[in-house]
Order: sequence, then structure tokens, then C-alpha cells
Amino acid sequence: MFDPTQHGLSRDFRLTKFSTLRGCGSKIPQDVLDRLLRGVYSEQFAESSSKNKEEKEQSGGKVGDKQKEVDSAEGVGIGLDSSVIPLKNDLHLVQTVDFFYPLIDDPYMLGRIALANVVSDVYAVGALEIDEIRLVCSAPTEFSEKERDVVVPMIIKGFQDAAAESKSRVKIGSIALNPWCIIGGIATAVCHKSELIMPYYAQAGDSLVLTKPLGTQLATNAFIWMTENSDSWKKLSAKFSTSDIEKTYAIAIESMSRLNKSGAELMHKFGAHAATDVTGFGLYGHADNLVKFQKESVDFEIDTLPIIKNVAEISELLGRSAKLMAGKAVETSGGLLISLPAANAQHFCEEYERVSGHAAWIVGRVVVGSRTVKMSSNPTTLSVQ
Repeated sequence: MFDPTQHGLSRDFRLTKFSTLRGCGSKIPQDVLDRLLRGVYSEQFAESSSKNKEEKEQSGGKVGDKQKEVDSAEGVGIGLDSSVIPLKNDLHLVQTVDFFYPLIDDPYMLGRIALANVVSDVYAVGALEIDEIRLVCSAPTEFSEKERDVVVPMIIKGFQDAAAESKSRVKIGSIALNPWCIIGGIATAVCHKSELIMPYYAQAGDSLVLTKPLGTQLATNAFIWMTENSDSWKKLSAKFSTSDIEKTYAIAIESMSRLNKSGAELMHKFGAHAATDVTGFGLYGHADNLVKFQKESVDFEIDTLPIIKNVAEISELLGRSAKLMAGKAVETSGGLLISLPAANAQHFCEEYERVSGHAAWIVGRVVVGSRTVKMSSNPTTLSVQ
């Protein structure tokens, strides 16, 4: 655990005090984002190809609100994880930008989590080699000179070390001053179209696989509440020991800092049809966003929720279980949600555990439908240790 005194900082130093929002909880809700981007959607795709218009007419015009008439030759526009822009000679530019606010007090691990979170958007379209990552970072104006000189280099070091694991280069420009601490980056890859898995082709009969557990936000919050001896911790302490919360926190830190590269590699091996990464909109929100872009009229049915150990009980004690069980709890640097042939799903999970040392789970299925997500009212929950 991070001890600020070992780095010459005061014992009460808390990085999370330099913002009132934490992690990917800083994102505006999905429905608000859709409303803000509605005009951009319309303008970007106003000139649809005649082929796609014909396909729409033949289907009776039954397409999702965000099912943009695009295919692998055209790329991926606004609304999904990364932009994928066609270049010359079947090459595509894959690019994403993402940042968030501190959700833990350890600057080094925060840097690692931020890198993993940024590159997940690239891995979600199957791109494995990232050509460049630019750091986005700001130092709070309320930092003392000592705090700035200690904390910012630790964040950068964590970011760089995680980038080295992804075999990516990091470029660091200026570090801005800002009322809040911001950490993230811009990831760029140039790929041949054969290296990509466009996120439009989920098929009825597919299984849905998830590669990281849920509950990161509550797990990290519980640790902060314990550290601060807050009212929420007083409720939790009736059932949980300090050791319990520390173990839950450690699982969340490991999960958030783990790259989704292994999952992306196995997407190719096992014939994935579509994928997204699970972050600020939660499992339900990201699944809902992905299903609305599908070319086929399908639904995603989700009936299993792998949740970090103790988080389900924490949510019950604090009256937050409805949101967690609905898949709507905020996640930071979550796993890949992958649609792939049902015959390959269990093999994917077994291979993922072999290569990564961690479990992946079949959490649902793809069925014929109307591009909606159907969450089970009584999902199976798995405690992930």
C-alpha cells in the first residue's frame, strides 16, 4: 500500500482529495452523451453509400438509432471506443483519447491504470501494436512544489512502465496546471484492415465473454472510506475487517492495471465478431452502446455478473446493490466484452486463463432481437478472488 511518508510527503497526503470525481465516474451519462453528439452523428453519416441505403430499404428501415451505415472499408466513427479511419492500401488509423481523475492515492499505480485504460479502446477493435501514446497529465494548482515534484514523476513512471509492457512508445509533452489532477493519454496505431476486428458483426448464437470482474469503483471507494474512517466505513466495519477491504482493493488494483492485450490477441484466434471495453458506463451501458451499432438485428442477453470479492456485500450494506446488479455501476479500466461464436467461448476462457493467469467468463448470449440489452432480473453472481 502507498505510504506518502516514504516519499517525503505528509502522512495525510491523499491524491484522491484533489478532485471530487473519481476514475471513470467522471464520464457524463451515456444518454446525455448521445444527445450531445446527435447532430455530429447526423452530419458525419449524412452521405451514406447507395449500397448501404439499399440494404436499409431492404430491411424495412429497421436499424438502431446509432447503427451507422459503415463497414470495414469505411472504418469506425464517433460513438464507439476508437475511431478507425481508412487510409491508403487497406491501412487504417486507429486512435483514441481518454483520461480520468484519481481514484486511488498511489501515484505510480494510478499511472499504470491510466495507461491500461487508454489502450483498452485500441485493443477493443483487435489492434495489437500501438505505434504511439501521448501522455495527458495535469498537476493540481493546489499541489505544493514538493507534492508536484514527487507525485507527477511517479504517475509518469507508472504510465511508462505499463506502456513498456504493451511494447508502445510514450511521448510526454507539457504538464498542465489544473484545479484537478487529470491523467490519461492519446493512443494511435496504424494497422492493415486484416489486423482489425470491426465491432459490427455480432451474430445470433454468439456467446458474450467478459475478461475482467466488475466492482472496481466500489472496491476502491471502500478502501478510501476505510482510510478516512468515514460514515460509510462505519457501516461496513460491522461486517468487514481492514484485511477484508485491503484484499478487495488489491484485486481491483490488479484488475484495473492489467492490459487487455491478451484478450485482444485471443479475439483473433477464436473468431470474435465484435467487442467493447467496459469502463465509465458500466457493463450495461457499454453493452447497450455496442448492440446498437450491430448490422444484424440482435439483442444481448446478460445473466452472469463476475464481481470482485466482497463488493456485492458492500453494495448491499450501502444500499447500492440495485445499480451493481443491473450492470450499471461505474467501472474503471475494465475488461473486454466480446461477442464470439458459442462453440469457441469456453475455449477462449480456458486459453485466457492459461496465458494471463486470470479468469474470463461467459456472461450472456446474442439472440435475434431489436438491438437492445436484456439484463437478467436475477443474475448469477460470481465472487472473484
